[in-house]
Amino acid sequence: MGHVADPDFDVLILGAGSGGYACALRAAQLGLSVGLVEKGNLGGTCLHIGCIPTKALLHAAEIADQARESETFGVKATFEGIDMAGVNAYKDGVVARLFKGLTGLIKGRGITVIEGAGRLTGPKQVTVGDTTYTGRHVVLASGSYPRTLPGLEIDGERVITSDHALGLDRVPGSVVVLGGGVIGCEFASVWRSFGAEVTIVEALPRLMAAEDEASSKVLERAFRKRKIDFRTGTPFQSVKVTDDGVAVTLEGGDVIEAELLLVAVGRGPTTDGLGYDEQGVSMDRGFVLTDGRCRTNLDGVYAVGDIVPGLQLAHRGFQQGIFVAEDIAGLAPQPIDEAGIPRVTYSHPELASVGLDEAAATAAYGADGIESLTYDLGGNGKSQILKTQGFVKLIRRKDGPVIGVHMVGDRVGELIGEAQLIYNWEGYPEDVAPLVHAHPTQNEALGEAHLALAGKPLHAHS
Repeated sequence: MGHVADPDFDVLILGAGSGGYACALRAAQLGLSVGLVEKGNLGGTCLHIGCIPTKALLHAAEIADQARESETFGVKATFEGIDMAGVNAYKDGVVARLFKGLTGLIKGRGITVIEGAGRLTGPKQVTVGDTTYTGRHVVLASGSYPRTLPGLEIDGERVITSDHALGLDRVPGSVVVLGGGVIGCEFASVWRSFGAEVTIVEALPRLMAAEDEASSKVLERAFRKRKIDFRTGTPFQSVKVTDDGVAVTLEGGDVIEAELLLVAVGRGPTTDGLGYDEQGVSMDRGFVLTDGRCRTNLDGVYAVGDIVPGLQLAHRGFQQGIFVAEDIAGLAPQPIDEAGIPRVTYSHPELASVGLDEAAATAAYGADGIESLTYDLGGNGKSQILKTQGFVKLIRRKDGPVIGVHMVGDRVGELIGEAQLIYNWEGYPEDVAPLVHAHPTQNEALGEAHLALAGKPLHAHS
């Protein structure tokens, strides 16, 4: 028998998005040798065509709204309009700075970056071009792409995905947004603030159907007030590209004409043609199946991020990447509770949640096994100053810990940090009530809601 060559790396990672690069950084920190394969830019979707650039657009949108409404704060300003070249320069500048920082960090940690498209060509080997690399452990982190619907042709001009939307050099006059989830609602919000006519088409009965029903209701009311049109419970039928835009036909025969159709019907796993199937990785409709420790059915092969069924969120992939690095290093980390992953939609107003919604909590513990409380932001000083409306809704197990926090209102995404600690540390309202919340902050609303749920409401009407 000839000597079997040692693997090239302790950890070989396919994909350098949030899941892959977090795994690489943590593994290197733990003294493991790391190979990181990436065909695009380090940082993946989130940094380049996802979270970061969309939030930059949403911030520009907030500033446009503030300029328009400045008189209501006693400030005389004139709104001259949106300079899309300037907005894009700002957005691209943010991305470029973060990209430079990440690239430096990965270099500084001694991680071997392998540029090119990789495929799994053996249980523990990845081939890039003509070179095959081996790892003691392999981590699949190949991410996701914007989905479309059968018979819906994306042309990148009139019928676009979020990828194209981020590169638009103009504000469209009118847009139909297909899909009322996070991506659809965020782009609808941006374009409305920039001055476009927007119609959202959603097959499910409400916008943001993955959130608590109360959150959906408040968001819909706010969108109506902003004159964002939406058709819920209305499936898309077909689209025709016209001379000056698109004609979108809905089930039931209604036709909406607009300049653009944004297809935001979710993201699919990027696994096709990467060799996962051939190597016997257990899959379901393109997704890679894992256990609670991010392990696939193949020994030593892990999967993280958007290719694993569940929430497609950068911070989920990031946390899974860290978990896998620590698992490989033998640190026996705690498995991640999926319900404990915070979720934020950065529209105007924002939605933020962690834990179970009321329907899921009722299904798990019965209607008598839970209590819920809604605290209106109308009673919160800072929300009045910001002129925002919404609520903090808490769900607890009867006489037990808080198992769900749901918030709507401008900037409530920044409050999710405390909310996720309360959920993940299984805090009781009685534990949170005596903690001091700074005044005036929106954070106080979280404190007041816990006071009320602990049976000692101060400002809430009981």
